[in-house]
Amino acid sequence: MTASDTPAPVEGTPLIAPSTTDHPLYEPVVEACRTVYDPEIPVNIYDLGLIYTIAIHDGGKVDVTMTLTAPGCPVAGEMPGWVQDAIGAVPGVSEIDVEMTFDPQWGMDMMSDEARLELGFM
Repeated sequence: MTASDTPAPVEGTPLIAPSTTDHPLYEPVVEACRTVYDPEIPVNIYDLGLIYTIAIHDGGKVDVTMTLTAPGCPVAGEMPGWVQDAIGAVPGVSEIDVEMTFDPQWGMDMMSDEARLELGFM
């Protein structure tokens, strides 16, 4: 498939795919993500809004789509491994795939209220 074969996005389609929130592994995977911190910001990556999608499939396969606060982040090469290690410790998870994206670009509006409070923005 070439770029010209790729269909245009459908209007109203979210840029970030929805997570599998109704799966029993969802909350434990989120809690695992909350154990990973951006070394430059004292807030976990989940509350920072760096985790875009957690898709959980049959058999415990977990696909994570995430971003960084900036493309030039010094831990860009390491953070996906940290996320993979954290989720890998969750009982019932059999396989993890972490994909990095910068589309859409992360913005401060993606932070949770807890993160905003922690950083003094509220």
